[in-house]
Amino acid sequence: MKEVCVGIGQRYEIQFVEVGTDEDHVHFLIQSVPVMSVTRIVTIVKSITARELFRLHPEIKRKLWGGNLWTSGYYASTVGAYGNEKVIQEYVQSQGGKYKQIMRQQLSLFE
Repeated sequence: MKEVCVGIGQRYEIQFVEVGTDEDHVHFLIQSVPVMSVTRIVTIVKSITARELFRLHPEIKRKLWGGNLWTSGYYASTVGAYGNEKVIQEYVQSQGGKYKQIMRQQLSLFE
């Protein structure tokens, strides 16, 4: 996932500021160019990560119910007048208590 996100960032001017995982979901804090819509960013991230993870690890698709990595929905919020980047970053960092230490080590390459 980490390598795929780095590739997405390089191709699409999307910076993965923070990634937090839990047992069944992922939180991304992403920074991008202002002309790119949130919907476009989500579409890029979900489609490329699914395609590449299935290509690199085909066994994942067989273990998922329905063979889909992501659900059809998503929640997105923007940082601005009503959202503080630091608060959102801390929230994403706090996700997945038992996975937190593992993911921090794996995602340290983003820093």
